[in-house]
Amino acid sequence: MIAFSAFQISASGVFDAKSHIVGPLRTPLRHNRPMLTLQDIRDAATRLQGHVLDTPCVESKTLSQIVGAQVFLKFENLQFTASFKERGACNRLTLLTDAERARGVVAMSAGNHAQGVAYHAQRLGLRAVIVMPRFTPGVKVERTRGFGAEVVLHGDTLEEARAHAYALADAQGLTFVHPYDDEGVAAGQGTLGLEMLQAVPDLDTLVIAVGGGGLISGVATAAKALKPGIEIIGVQTMRFPAMVNAVKGTSHPQGTSTIAEGIAVGTPGKITQEIVKRLVDDLVLVDEGDIEQAVLMLLEIEKTLVEGAGAAGLAALVRYPERFKGKRVGLVLCGGNIDPLLLAAIIERGMVRSGRLARIKVSARDVPGVLARITATVADAGANIEEVHHQRAFTMLAAQNVEIELVLQTRGKTHVDEVLTQLRTAGMQADLI
Repeated sequence: MIAFSAFQISASGVFDAKSHIVGPLRTPLRHNRPMLTLQDIRDAATRLQGHVLDTPCVESKTLSQIVGAQVFLKFENLQFTASFKERGACNRLTLLTDAERARGVVAMSAGNHAQGVAYHAQRLGLRAVIVMPRFTPGVKVERTRGFGAEVVLHGDTLEEARAHAYALADAQGLTFVHPYDDEGVAAGQGTLGLEMLQAVPDLDTLVIAVGGGGLISGVATAAKALKPGIEIIGVQTMRFPAMVNAVKGTSHPQGTSTIAEGIAVGTPGKITQEIVKRLVDDLVLVDEGDIEQAVLMLLEIEKTLVEGAGAAGLAALVRYPERFKGKRVGLVLCGGNIDPLLLAAIIERGMVRSGRLARIKVSARDVPGVLARITATVADAGANIEEVHHQRAFTMLAAQNVEIELVLQTRGKTHVDEVLTQLRTAGMQADLI
């Protein structure tokens, strides 16, 4: 690994606080031989044949129309464990010596890397120990165990779990399989870049989610070697801008949670930092709302389920349409493991933003049949009532009046206005909450 000084990681580029776009990142390597090469990735592709899917990379005509760029989607959420992480895990495991294979491997992960290592270790007949933080959702723990791994729950943070994994590696002679800061892992991830350019050779730009940097390091190495003029754009969530801070020497604050948990990395890899500095053209930041919108767009338009990190690339196109206008852009849907409750919340919040789910307040005289009049008026306007709250006591209205809150399913914001107009025409006071 290469050590970085504060000067070296902050020597170039400009961060625009308003647009959240980070400028050019190219910095010459400080050694003669690249740490990761196109041949490494081609060799990984040969090893992975028959072990992982060559997932589709196809154009989304509807998304292209929406964002003003020609958008091609790489469906890595269709891998068996629903994530690209299988590629790096499988490649790294096939590189083990006979002695390392006999002892087994250990990994630390609360998500996709854990499942990728566990699944391919089981296929290859290797012992796998996976250290997960105690807060890891039970469904992820059980799925990892289902692949035959020994799951150890340790620590309240990822850092504590990682330290324990290293301790187990030392004590039991296990090989630690890093989730991103490993050349073998990055080479495996880079194989999807080979596949994208084979499927769509004239791509102008690749937009890649960035956590620790393993995916973008591998893809950028492959893509720049095959097509030097291609643009590589990395995407991070504003809540976890670790690669931006590491590469640019900035100190943008880090949050504690994000719906893009797959890229919620506090400390990016040292190997990957060097590759990002050398090969990645831009980094952009997106917020939680951008990611939520992208998850919902992919679900509704492409009928495909992605997790927050898997939607980060599309989130960048939605947030910065002028940045990508007219280009042929490849996006990686890098994972599809999303908690059902989180997905439900994203869907509901998206419906509220689009006006398809609206909460209104209706005030009227408290007389028999008034609720029936209100519901009949709403029905005549073509809206469906999801919830009704009939309020008499907690209101500032006169005692003879009643206030009713309704949650409505509508066709959109224009339809909501139509419902409110019909209620007012019927002699009631109606407002959007």
